[in-house]
Amino acid sequence: MVLAVLKKGFFSVHFYIVTGLIALMLFPLAWPIKLPSEFWVKQILIHMVWAGLFYLNFLFLAPKLLYKNKIAVFLLILIVILVSVVYLNNWLDDVTGSKEAILKIFNKKASKDNSHDNYWTIISVLVLLGISSIIAISKKIKLDQAAFQATEKDKVTTELSLLKAQINPHFFFNTLHTIYALADSNTAASKDAIYTLSHMMRYVIYETKNDLTELEKEIKFVEDYIKLMKLRLTDNVQVIFEKQANLKNYDLAPMLFLPFIENAFKHGISSVNPSYVYIDISQSANTVRLEVKNSLFKEKAKYLEESNGIGIANTKRRLDLLYPGRYTLDISNDIHTKDYAVVLTLKLK
Repeated sequence: MVLAVLKKGFFSVHFYIVTGLIALMLFPLAWPIKLPSEFWVKQILIHMVWAGLFYLNFLFLAPKLLYKNKIAVFLLILIVILVSVVYLNNWLDDVTGSKEAILKIFNKKASKDNSHDNYWTIISVLVLLGISSIIAISKKIKLDQAAFQATEKDKVTTELSLLKAQINPHFFFNTLHTIYALADSNTAASKDAIYTLSHMMRYVIYETKNDLTELEKEIKFVEDYIKLMKLRLTDNVQVIFEKQANLKNYDLAPMLFLPFIENAFKHGISSVNPSYVYIDISQSANTVRLEVKNSLFKEKAKYLEESNGIGIANTKRRLDLLYPGRYTLDISNDIHTKDYAVVLTLKLK
């Protein structure tokens, strides 16, 4: 699409340049005198020269010299062009007899002093080359911007793929560790865990390969994860999951919620002390809000301040890439109340 736009712009430039040169060439038709045929022959020839100079600079000199900052060589060639065009213009006047024919109309004698004509020729060439240089530089800037945007898009796509690839094995490592722990102590629970995991794997395999999934599927994935985590928890751990009724099913990037919830179960529960995990998903218009709270233990507080784990760090990066200016992420670590809280608000389209 970018190339199509650039092509369209490129051809429109040619259209305007050709139209402008033709209009300039035919402008003398508006004069209140009948001009001789010699004048029109010279007019056609000199405008062919102008067109040649324009495209010489536009297609060759500017790309080869200006783009590469060879200013001195460009100026030297410019001087050579100016001198050459001045001589060429005078030569065309002699060959076509244009100047004499014009002077004859006004009953004037030919003069050997061509300084006035040479001055306007030089001005015309400078204006023409200046315009072609500006257009050439503008084209280069647009091409560079298009290339930069394409590179950034590829970079973002590649980076997101890598981030998801890091999150998924990280999640499965923890989940399989849980199932392994249940295998000997509770066979029925381990079977239930494997069944639940199969649903989650289907989500990861088929949904995360796409850029977007449905909010409903993301929440169902979270519910399966919570169900799986509950299998290994003791009675000392309270898990509260609240979901607003009748949530509108917006599209969003997959696997955004899990790292925060996984982090709560990983660092917020204790097999000895009473602990809790609280999860709430709500919505206001097109803004989805995820709140995750969990118990904070003194021995883990410092670790949580230094690092939120691979999943959290990667999710922050994904949010920066996918939802710039459309999300807020507040993380609080209160040692006094012994609470660790994450609040993510996300504006969806």
